[in-house]
Amino acid sequence: MYNFKIKSTLTLLTISVALLVSCNKTEEKDVVVDAPVEATTPDVAKQDTIKITLNSNDKMQYDLSQIDVNEGQTVVLTLNHTGTMPMASMGHNFVLLKQGTNLEKFEEKAGKAQKDGYIPTDKSDIIANTKLIGGGESDTITFMAPEKGSYDYLCSFPGHYSVMKGKFNVK
Repeated sequence: MYNFKIKSTLTLLTISVALLVSCNKTEEKDVVVDAPVEATTPDVAKQDTIKITLNSNDKMQYDLSQIDVNEGQTVVLTLNHTGTMPMASMGHNFVLLKQGTNLEKFEEKAGKAQKDGYIPTDKSDIIANTKLIGGGESDTITFMAPEKGSYDYLCSFPGHYSVMKGKFNVK
């Protein structure tokens, strides 16, 4: 008889614990399901910022021939020089030009600006530019994407623009 009471008590205890656990799970579930959902405003700065990595090398090449962004977006562009040659012989930069800029005339002006990293003193044709970098170096710039349209970008180191150029497309 004593053994029967222990078994009955243990069985009742086990069933009680199982019911309590089951009830608690249901209650938690109900609370989660019935909890009000807060409306949140998305972080506009995150949506309005795009990070771009543009790589250049010792073969006078960018790894991107087109870059797509949205009008008014904050652009964080990092130019990496993945080569090993020094800036004096194989320097690279990124220069984003205003629409309608004549590339040959711009390159002619840039070629005369060696002391300024091949960026002309008159920057009226430039929207944004990195500094001139050599092998293993990088530079990051931040700027606002201009109005919708297609813009040219290039490396202004003498002779590079003929192959180191691309389109910056603003949607």
